[in-house]
Amino acid sequence: MIPFEAIPAYLLTGACAGFFAGLLGVGGGVVVVPVLTMIFAWLGFPGREVLHLALGTSIATILFTSLSSLRAHHAHRAVLWPVMRALTPGILIGTSLGAGLAVAISSRALSIFFVGFMLFVALQMIANLRPQPSRNLPGRAGLGLAGIVIGAVASLAAMGGGALTVPYLIRCNVNPHQAIGTSAAVGLPIALGGTLGYVWNGWAHPGLPPGSLGFVYLPALGIILLASVLAAPLGARLAHRLPVTVLKRIFAGLLLILSAKMLWSLYGS
Repeated sequence: MIPFEAIPAYLLTGACAGFFAGLLGVGGGVVVVPVLTMIFAWLGFPGREVLHLALGTSIATILFTSLSSLRAHHAHRAVLWPVMRALTPGILIGTSLGAGLAVAISSRALSIFFVGFMLFVALQMIANLRPQPSRNLPGRAGLGLAGIVIGAVASLAAMGGGALTVPYLIRCNVNPHQAIGTSAAVGLPIALGGTLGYVWNGWAHPGLPPGSLGFVYLPALGIILLASVLAAPLGARLAHRLPVTVLKRIFAGLLLILSAKMLWSLYGS
């Protein structure tokens, strides 16, 4: 049974994640992970597994939301399918390695990595960094290696990988719109591999709350998905009316606050 007092928190989390995903094109994990960490700690979930449950549940949400994003970018012919296919084998390997590593290392080390990645994303937004094209796309082997790195980091941070994939493709002289579209497509194998990894590594893990499928907490997943699907179109509409640069910096400030509160919920008591 879903704790009734947690339902409004899950709805708000999903709405915020969907809104900012539609508004700024950022993966919902940057909102979902720190907020779920605080909610799960508040609900009294096992302290050593709170962050693992938040990461697994977050990347499972991307599995569903990436499908709609992929379809939208494909309709605009912005997906480079040969590049996506070349990246996918490495991504599946990398996400499996990342999910396994996430379970093997301590919650403290994992939270430090996650907060560090959040700081990286926030600084990108504050500085509005745009990498300059400096080379061409490598061959299949090079893209496979890049996929392993992108998949491992994305799985550890439970994000769609756009913060790494888009700058990498732009640096390889890929058109920015195609880089974004291809990154959206790459989010599907990242989410698939990551979700399977967190389910497998958490299977039959002792002490997990009822409703868990490995390290994916299904009650939170369902409510967050419902709210994010409803809120994403609103963010997408506002994206064409509001100053995006200012919004990115405001959102970066929110990421810093959420990171601090996440650390406090894990280690402040």
